[in-house]
Amino acid sequence: MPSGLRARLRAALTAAATVAAALAAFLPGTTAQAQPAAAAPEFEQQILFKASQDPGYACFRIPAVVRTTDGTLLAFAEGRVLNCGDAADIDLVLKRSTDGGRTWGPLQVVNEGAGDTHGNPAPVVDRETGRVWLAETYNTGRTDSASCPVPCDRTPHLQYSDDDGRSWSVPRDLSPEILPADWNSWYATGPVHGVQLTRGRYAGRLVFGVNTETWDGSRVTANHAALVVSDDHGDHWRIGATDTWPIADDGTFRQKPSELTLAERGDGSVLVSGREQDGTDLGHRTQAVSRDGGDSFTAPFHDLPDLYAPQVQGSLLRLGDRLLLACPADPDRRRTMMVRSSYDGGRTWDSVDRGTVVTTDWSGYSDLVRADADTVGLLYEGGAVDARDEIRFARFTEDWLPPRRGPDPVTDDRAPHARPAAVLGGAEETDGVFGGALRFDGTDDAVRLPFRGELPLGTRDFTASLWFRYTATTGEQPLLWMGGVGTTQPQVWVRGEPANHRIQGLITVRDGAIAPQTAYVRTDTAYNDGQWHHLALRRGGGLLSLFVDGMQSSVADIPGSVSRNSPFGVHIGQRMDSRAFFTGAIDEVHVWDRAFTDEELSDPKALRSPKDTVLWLPLDRVRG
Repeated sequence: MPSGLRARLRAALTAAATVAAALAAFLPGTTAQAQPAAAAPEFEQQILFKASQDPGYACFRIPAVVRTTDGTLLAFAEGRVLNCGDAADIDLVLKRSTDGGRTWGPLQVVNEGAGDTHGNPAPVVDRETGRVWLAETYNTGRTDSASCPVPCDRTPHLQYSDDDGRSWSVPRDLSPEILPADWNSWYATGPVHGVQLTRGRYAGRLVFGVNTETWDGSRVTANHAALVVSDDHGDHWRIGATDTWPIADDGTFRQKPSELTLAERGDGSVLVSGREQDGTDLGHRTQAVSRDGGDSFTAPFHDLPDLYAPQVQGSLLRLGDRLLLACPADPDRRRTMMVRSSYDGGRTWDSVDRGTVVTTDWSGYSDLVRADADTVGLLYEGGAVDARDEIRFARFTEDWLPPRRGPDPVTDDRAPHARPAAVLGGAEETDGVFGGALRFDGTDDAVRLPFRGELPLGTRDFTASLWFRYTATTGEQPLLWMGGVGTTQPQVWVRGEPANHRIQGLITVRDGAIAPQTAYVRTDTAYNDGQWHHLALRRGGGLLSLFVDGMQSSVADIPGSVSRNSPFGVHIGQRMDSRAFFTGAIDEVHVWDRAFTDEELSDPKALRSPKDTVLWLPLDRVRG
């Protein structure tokens, strides 16, 4: 559609679209409760950008939001004209709110792609001058929905507004300042708000994040994550802290920190959280810290393997001593938008059972903002069918977030140097094969192990052993889960499948740069008779073998790591993504990082041996 016609259509239908946006409020998936009419709601949200209410666009993606010095909220997005692809005809668009996000004005085009891609908004507000800066990235547009070719001709640009986002300067090319010659393929600003530092010798400095690639003429050879800073209120910019990760000849690499979101911590240091994409390290969120205002990182980015999230952009915001992280919580797919808290500057984060669910719908990219003195705003991609269906704006008070919770009850892990495991949902003690055991209610009971480096089994042989009893006739009955979840993440698990009359053990592996592969082994009965049964899953001797009460089923093993490139969890009685729980009792869970012999698997003493132990949960007692 020609840009002039598109503009006329928008102008003609703006009023109706604005009214529809203001009225399209709905409750989140699991947390918000209806409020009395006289009370200010703790949570409310509305659809802000959607193709059906904003004519001229096929799709909206990549939200970013800031609050100006006058208190106006500026919500940015990519208006995708032809389709929802990342590299087609894309405009940067904006809506403004002067009442803390309760109502919004009409859609404005800040930067028209005119056939090319103008996207990745990264706004930052200068609190001293009131100027709003908007960093963005350009590339040549396509007419199909495919990605930008490699090398991609991505270049950074910058524009500003001095009137609270009503009008914008002509963009200027920032390449001479922040695009080195070897950052010559992918280049991305944000996409999320930047920050202005407020403390110490760097107070007043403007900072936003970029991620880039190096192409050597035949392939991409390195990933870079960097901060871009200005000390003169945006007149000049330079590259600050930079972390580079090489890509091996076979296409593998440890990390690819990307889509960086920033927050100034209480001590003036800068926490940088990024999406991790397809690296060999465990985890899909990665972090670094700068203590010199963004000039350098104190250490390279490191992954957070027990922060469950899919590969997706996220957003940070500091509320006093509390840091918020918004991103989907499903470790396999982009769904279940969640706000998690950290009370130690981002060193540790709430587990998924402690986070606050915004919606159980499909959900993707996001940005957080202080909407006013008492309210947080969350601009995020969401949809009942697809995370790209619409962009929503949610408002909530800090009271809507749960208060900091005390420690969970625990049960002992007797493996060397292991910390106790958390007992979730109220799993109760019961009689077991060896003293006590734990009974699980099938709703929310589970045992979760804290992450430590010995738990990932990698490419090694292993043996897992446990006793179980249950009578369930339907549903998945997860017994032991180690690693990720889904069809592409390395993992090890065993579960009952009573409707299919079987117990199943499965491994998914990654080997080099080849696609994930899966092997599974099954029994021909479900053993759901309410009696205790012994189960062992063994990898070794070229086989993956499942034993129940000594009866063996085996298939050929497949080479590769069972614990690479995934958010990593170890759970008893629960799927890693919390979508299935066990109903029954489990006793004496043990994992060793070697293959037991057949004789050892029939020896009760060997099955309680501490040698080569990765985890050992007697499940005799719950404390706390």
